[in-house]
Amino acid sequence: MSAPTPDAASAEVCARVAAALPGTLAGAERRTVTPAAPTTAAWGDPPIVLRCGVPRPAALQPTSVLADVDGVSWFPEQLTAGSLFTTYGRQAYVEVAIPQDYQPATVLGELAAAVAADPRAGD
Repeated sequence: MSAPTPDAASAEVCARVAAALPGTLAGAERRTVTPAAPTTAAWGDPPIVLRCGVPRPAALQPTSVLADVDGVSWFPEQLTAGSLFTTYGRQAYVEVAIPQDYQPATVLGELAAAVAADPRAGD
């Protein structure tokens, strides 16, 4: 898994998000990621993959439809075998790749508290 290289402000936010991540997500246990980095995390098999400090999604437009889950806005994108969700309106972009084996609303709901460690920002 490639680890993002966020700017200093986003790296601080990602450290707070990482510290708040759950050990279990949607019934899946947290697993080791390689290379180990404070900006990445994964759970289960197939893995749910979180990366913090990623660039703004190229497809994100002012007219994009967002999903709001427990006070966190997410920009959804369809993948071949699942979905990719990226936070919107936060200081750092957090993306979560969710395989089709999991319910996105459950995953995003369980991540809401950790993502809330990232303060809201203008986008």
